[in-house]
Order: sequence, then C-alpha cells, then structure tokens
Amino acid sequence: MRALILSDIHANLEALNAVLAAAGKWDALWNLGDMVGYGASPNQVLDIIRPLATLTVRGNHDRVCCGLSSAVNFNPTARAAAKWTLAKLTPDNLEWLRALPQGPLETEAPTADSKAMRVTLVHGSPLNEDQYIHTMRDAWAPLQQSTAPLTFFGHTHVQGGFSQKQQDWLELRPRFAGRTDAESLVLPIPPGTRHLINPGAVGQPRDYDWRAAFAIYDSLAGEVVFHRVPYDLRRAQGRILMARLPERLAARLREGR
Repeated sequence: MRALILSDIHANLEALNAVLAAAGKWDALWNLGDMVGYGASPNQVLDIIRPLATLTVRGNHDRVCCGLSSAVNFNPTARAAAKWTLAKLTPDNLEWLRALPQGPLETEAPTADSKAMRVTLVHGSPLNEDQYIHTMRDAWAPLQQSTAPLTFFGHTHVQGGFSQKQQDWLELRPRFAGRTDAESLVLPIPPGTRHLINPGAVGQPRDYDWRAAFAIYDSLAGEVVFHRVPYDLRRAQGRILMARLPERLAARLREGR
C-alpha cells in the first residue's frame, strides 16, 4: 500500500498541484489538516483535496477559518488571513470544514509479512491537536502513550520526526543536497520501532527550504519517503498580494520559514 501524506497546504494552490503531479500513483491520501489559512486559494484547494482524501484530520487553521473557534490566539498576520478566509469560503466548503474530525484518527496498512500496521493520523500531537512537537522532549510522551507504532503529524511545518526503539531515541531531519530540483530521501521503518513522522508542509515550509514537502508511506516496503518539489512560487506569491493579504505571507514562502 502506498499512502500519500499531506499536511499544512495552507491554501497554496500552486504547491498542492506540484505535489500531486510529483506523487505518482498512490492507494490512499491521508490529509493531516490546515488546508486553509495564510494562502489565497482556499476554495480551489478544498475543491481539489476533498474528493481525493481518504482520511482528513482538521487543523487549527481549518477550525478557526471556518468559525468554529476564535482567532484570538493567532498572531496579527494569521488572524488577518483567517478573517479573510472565513469571508471567502463557499457555504459548501465551510460546512465540510466544520464537520471534520479533530483526530487522532486510526487506520491500518498491510505489511510484507501479511500483518496490519496500525497508523495514527493527527494534526498537532496525539495528546492535543494544538500542541507542537518540535523537540525530543515534546515527542517523548506521545511516543510513550501512542497505541500505534506509526503516527503521522503536521502543525510544525518542519519535515522529519522522531523514533524510539527500547532505550534508543532518534531525531529525524532530512538533509537534501540542493534547494531547486525535486529530491527524495528514504526512511526505513524497522519492526519494533515507534515513529512520529511529519511529512512537512505542502504550502508553507518552515525548515529553510521553500520547496513543497510531502511524504509517501509504502507499507509493503516498510519505509517512508520524504519528498521536496519546486512549484510556481511567484504565482503563489502574486495571489497573496492580489488578495491584499499581509505581504509577509508572500515573503515567507521564498524564505522557507
């Protein structure tokens, strides 16, 4: 089984299209939330992702941008984008966002030894949808308490993750050769390990690499493949500026932070 894993699209239509074009064939699409907010194409992104996604977990921006909760805890830039998004979303997309589950969601994937691998999907942490997992300290409790050996999460916009096997703990940070072409990196998932994996942000990476990030989990091969792909950055920036959203949202796409 090949599962395409996306997170933090953030209404970036150009990045989403580039990812879907690069992903090849897949059997399931697991969507970890924050499809809207920040970017200028919320309806276009939702119209694409809604029929494609097999499982979708809501993100904090999805929740705020559809009016389920207040933007009071957002910074002024995020708050302005959320307010703009709420005004632009179609009634159908608003209704769909409001009905999304908060996670964690659990699913299964077949493995090479004919067993099923249990997988958890969340936006932030398995313990709290709004919690960030930045460091090993943040990852310790979720890894200890998760009922599934493999958890995919988003929210931080940083590709990588954390793994644990008995007394061994490891932080995972993909290191790619360049910052212009498409690249990929394979992470084996050995039996007996527990992983928290972030596919990275499709629409607004924050690991100093502007390229769209995603991952593919191949359950039969027992591996996760991290991907980075370039996209039409100028067009995405132009949409933000034409929408009169804060200029910072366009600038940070180039900076990758």
